[in-house]
Amino acid sequence: MVSDVTNNPTSQYYKTASDLELRNFYAAKASINTNFSIPTIPPTIPKVYEGSVARFGKDTAELAVSHFQGVIQSFFVGLIGAKRILEIGTFTGTSAIYFASALKRNGVKGNPDDNGNKSVICLDISEEFAEIARDNFKEAGVEDYIDIIVGDAHESLASLEGQQFDVIFIDADKISYTAYFDAAIEKRLLAKGGLFIIDNTALRPAIQLIDCPAPLPKDKMPEEGMCDDFGAYHYFGRPIHEFNEYIRQDKRCEVVMLPIFTGVTLIRMLENN
Repeated sequence: MVSDVTNNPTSQYYKTASDLELRNFYAAKASINTNFSIPTIPPTIPKVYEGSVARFGKDTAELAVSHFQGVIQSFFVGLIGAKRILEIGTFTGTSAIYFASALKRNGVKGNPDDNGNKSVICLDISEEFAEIARDNFKEAGVEDYIDIIVGDAHESLASLEGQQFDVIFIDADKISYTAYFDAAIEKRLLAKGGLFIIDNTALRPAIQLIDCPAPLPKDKMPEEGMCDDFGAYHYFGRPIHEFNEYIRQDKRCEVVMLPIFTGVTLIRMLENN
């Protein structure tokens, strides 16, 4: 998580931060409207992060989206008038709280629809993460908006056939990014005018492969690749680079990658393809 924009930076931060870091901090502060009845940054979010650090350590806690990314994703929810959101990969619930709070701020009610479906559906493979997330949802006052389905996301996506979502957020195992995207398209889970938001699309192991044609070998790193190690290549670099190339060349998609954080890609489906 980037520097806590809910507090003012210290003089030491000003001295040591790069221009890019200061620019990001300033942009985040400039994006927070303190007059909203439902805050831009949900007030329990810092506590969610602190709890994740205490339980899993700082490195694992960094899996959560930053304050600024949460604000950006909330903005897109309002921009397209989203009513339902699908999240693949939930961890301890930070991004889901941002999504649900954005729906709430835009007048979407939290009660289940006539079919018993809530506004935000989260998929995660970990029951431990799900239990923590449920507690965090309750404390944030958005438990009426969110359901978590625990299990393999491939199977969970198949079970959602017949439902549609205005935003589909993917932040799960990188090896399955392409499969999750294809499943969402095949099952027609994205509503007309909807938006995919894909996280971590410019992780360092992937950008080191910029000159490598896809698909890439699974059993060894290409000679021109510069991944730090095979694990980084296999679990992050190769699948993310292949996914980026896949959607870039997909005639059905209009794609833009935002070079912020570790890369956030926006995808909308073109109606004439």
